[in-house]
Amino acid sequence: MKKLALLFSLVSVIALSAQTEIEKVKETISKSDIEGHIYFLADDALKGRATGTPELKIAASYLANTLRGYGVKPNPKTGTYYQEVKLKRVSPPKEASININNQALSNFVFLDVSAMTSSADAIYLNYGLEDDYTNKDLNGKVIVVKAGSSETNDTRAAFGLRRQKQKLAKEHGVTAIIELLNTDDNMWSFIDHNFNEPSLSVDLGDSDNNSNKLTYVWVLDKEGKIAEQVSTLKTISSKMTIGEKMEAPVISQNVIGVVEGTDPKLKNEYIIYSAHYDHVGIGAPDETGDNIYNGARDNAVGTTTVLAMAENLAKYPTKRSALFILFTGEEKGLLGSQYYVENPVLPLNQMVYCFNSDNAGYNDTSLISVVGLTRTTAENNIFRAAETFGLKAIEDPAKEQGLFDRSDNVNFAKKGIPAPTFSLGFTAFNGDVTKYYHRPGDEAHTLDYDYLLKFFRAYILAGRNIANDLATPVWNTGDKYEEASKELYKREAIKN
Repeated sequence: MKKLALLFSLVSVIALSAQTEIEKVKETISKSDIEGHIYFLADDALKGRATGTPELKIAASYLANTLRGYGVKPNPKTGTYYQEVKLKRVSPPKEASININNQALSNFVFLDVSAMTSSADAIYLNYGLEDDYTNKDLNGKVIVVKAGSSETNDTRAAFGLRRQKQKLAKEHGVTAIIELLNTDDNMWSFIDHNFNEPSLSVDLGDSDNNSNKLTYVWVLDKEGKIAEQVSTLKTISSKMTIGEKMEAPVISQNVIGVVEGTDPKLKNEYIIYSAHYDHVGIGAPDETGDNIYNGARDNAVGTTTVLAMAENLAKYPTKRSALFILFTGEEKGLLGSQYYVENPVLPLNQMVYCFNSDNAGYNDTSLISVVGLTRTTAENNIFRAAETFGLKAIEDPAKEQGLFDRSDNVNFAKKGIPAPTFSLGFTAFNGDVTKYYHRPGDEAHTLDYDYLLKFFRAYILAGRNIANDLATPVWNTGDKYEEASKELYKREAIKN
């Protein structure tokens, strides 16, 4: 009888403890809190939060002061809530003209560029892949190729093949690649916005040596008409005049805060809660004339998720410590996280998990899509948290999109830190996801805040579950990043 009473008492304590965790989550997050942050970050006044703009600095100040108001401690290296990120802005040449067969081209973008003047005949080289070079002397030549390959010629595949094509061209002495991309107006608008606007990179302190660059240009070729015309010609008249690109330093900020854990031993392990707060700024207008890409889903939602976590942990710390990082420059190539992992404010081997939050959109409000969910031993902590609030956590349903490698989590994964990305629910990368992804219509008033409340609470509870779990989370056996993890932590990853 005593054993039964003891067992009942133990079950009651566990139930009470679980209930208390849920109450802690509910106490610190409300729908109005979520709306307040998202409406501010996605406001037209911030002009789409492009990296390096005064408007992004306003957003950074808002985030820093929000963390300060919660009682979160600042960046331990600076005593402020900022980490200065040194970037380099490279603007495309102001003077650039390309002429093929006496036809001046107007729709082109540079993937790589160096100043040059050429009036040499060009040679058509099919897709510009290895077999196309057989028995051809192309030293000093300009080549014209079709984008992609014979297997696939969509834009993503074409972009993925660019390095291979560039390498082959350099090996054969080619001076420039003119690649003909057959795509629609919407995709070209996106490409034009990304490549004909100034680009940013992490400033490594070295000057860019233009003389080593092979000029690589994409030309819009709707319906493949140019390719059809030149494919039958042995030589193609071409003229290219390209001026110098311009470089300038840019300073941006990661926003950082810390909450110390409560356990004497586990507080030396940190959970990173991260998101990027930049977006793509101002671009081509949509059918309504709106040209501000507000980024409510991408990524005011993710940014607010981390703020909600910070408020909760500042009031109710977990056993493990918390490091909050809001990144700049994700949309420009994961720049803020790239800079951070090379300049961490605390040792990387104390970071046992990175719980990233990033979004494109959602098309199923019964789900949470976690990119990398099943790759770490923390998956059950996330499953349970989602179920607690009436949602179902699923693994990335659109593996073909390569989403794991397209957000800040991947820079931590490369170092060996388990790092999934917590995202709004989607079953495929289509519908209401692509409708709003990197579009001016991604505005705060278009969001379902009843769904977001459940989504946010699930993130907070999942984070608390992981941070309080006595077992340190690791990559599952056989994962791509398991070896990097062993090197970072000097320990064996555990099996499923």
